[in-house]
Formats: sequence, structure tokens, C-alpha cells
Amino acid sequence: AEIVMTGKEYEKVRTFEISDGRYLSDNEQTSGRNVCVIGSNIAENLFYGEDPIGKQVMVGNQKLSVIGVFAKEGSSIVGNSTDDQLVCPVNFARNIVDMRNERLNPNILVKAKEGISNDELKGELTGVMRSVRRLHPREEDSFALNETNLLTQGFDGLFVIIALAGWIIGGFSILVGGFGIANIMFVSVKERTPQIGIQKALGARNSFILIEFLSESILLSLSGGLLGLLIIFAGAWATSQVIDFDIALRWNNVALGLGISFVIGLLSGLFPSMMAARLDPVEAMRK
Repeated sequence: AEIVMTGKEYEKVRTFEISDGRYLSDNEQTSGRNVCVIGSNIAENLFYGEDPIGKQVMVGNQKLSVIGVFAKEGSSIVGNSTDDQLVCPVNFARNIVDMRNERLNPNILVKAKEGISNDELKGELTGVMRSVRRLHPREEDSFALNETNLLTQGFDGLFVIIALAGWIIGGFSILVGGFGIANIMFVSVKERTPQIGIQKALGARNSFILIEFLSESILLSLSGGLLGLLIIFAGAWATSQVIDFDIALRWNNVALGLGISFVIGLLSGLFPSMMAARLDPVEAMRK
């Protein structure tokens, strides 16, 4: 579990929801009351489904009363989930830990007011911090301002590259698969030429033969697409179990994959189907 020692207005810079009980009041924050809000995982592991409100937990050698439980957030690729956090007043924590110890990972959270951009906020904070540190204009900053969305932006850029690589690799796979389906359909037309001749001799129209082979080509392509989706589902599930991070395949991506499979099957089988439909029944039966 992660113990977070906060001051007043923490809830104004950190977005979260309370599923049971309430959050710390201003009076509890100021007076340093021995109360806390715990994450959903902590509540489940310590109290096994019982109502944790009013119960006590130990932090070091001090007891804290549980007054609230955070709503479950789930794991995040950038961390910072409340599920495994215990939040208590920083004025209470002063009694049990050395607040100047850098091993506690102290930090100040700041959020811009509505209408204020992050660049404006960073500029003002830089001026304030340089004044606090008494830095001369030519001296470099002896502090760091970190935006919580920088890591997210980095992952977004990474995912864009992965998506581009996926489209390139997928494009070649689609091209190869299309040629493979077309080759199978050409072989199927050649092997079934006498059968096609008999069908046409019995009155089958060209459109019937065309639709018959097109349907086979589309079904063949859709079967490959469904098999690929099953492999992806299985891979996503296995990866989620290994790295403890949920990976989901959205339904719009499923629809996109099946739609591409349908189009590839249609295009790949179009020419072989037209060739089968245009066969002369007499010549076809002789082969």
C-alpha cells in the first residue's frame, strides 16, 4: 500500500470519487486528526467485504480511523491509482515521520484555474520557485516542474508509432492474404470447371455462378479474420494476466477488422468469380 500524506485542497488538484463514507474535512486536515481514506484494494484485503467505515488501521505504531473508501479506479499504465493508497492528513503524519526526509518523495501538486493554460502556470511557478531559491537571473533552475500529462503524451506518441507500424505490417499481410485467396479461388474454378459447365447447362445463370464463388471467397476471408481476432483476444488476455494491466479490444476495431476481411474477400474473389461466370458450358464440360 502507498501512504499519501496530504494537506488541504488535495481533492481540488487530484480527481477521484468516494464510494463509501466521505473525504477528509478541512478541520481534520488542519488539526491532524488520526483519520484516513483508503483505496478499494486495501478495503477488500483488510476487511473482506465488511463495511470499513469506523474501523481502524495501523500506520507505523499509530491507529487511524477509516472515514472513507475511494471508488475503484483500476490499474493505470502511468500509475497513481487510488486503489492501493491510504490518504491521511499531513499534520497527523508529522507526528510519526520526518517530513524533511527526501525518501518520503515529497512533492507539491498544482492545478491551473479555469482559463489558465499550463504554459502560463509553469511560467508563474518558475518565477515563484526561483524567488524562493533566491536564484540570480543567470543561474539555472535548481528545481523541476513535472506535468502529469508528459508521460501520457510520451505513450501517445509511442502508440502512434506502433499503430503506424501495425498498419504497414498489416498492409503487407493483407496484400499477401489477398493474393493467397485469389490463388485459391483460381484453383477452385479450374478444378470445378466441369461442375460449372453442368450447372450452366441445367439453367444456372451467370449471376448465380458469380455470387456462388464470391460468397466462398468472402467466407474464406472472414474465417481468416475471425481466427486472427480470436488470437488477438487470447494474446490480450494472456498479456493482461502477466503484466497486471487490462488490455481491451474495442468493438469498433473488431468491426473494422471484419470489414477489411469482407472487402479483401470481395476484391480477391471478384476476378476468379467473373471468369467462372463467363465460362462456356459446352467447353467447360469437356474439361
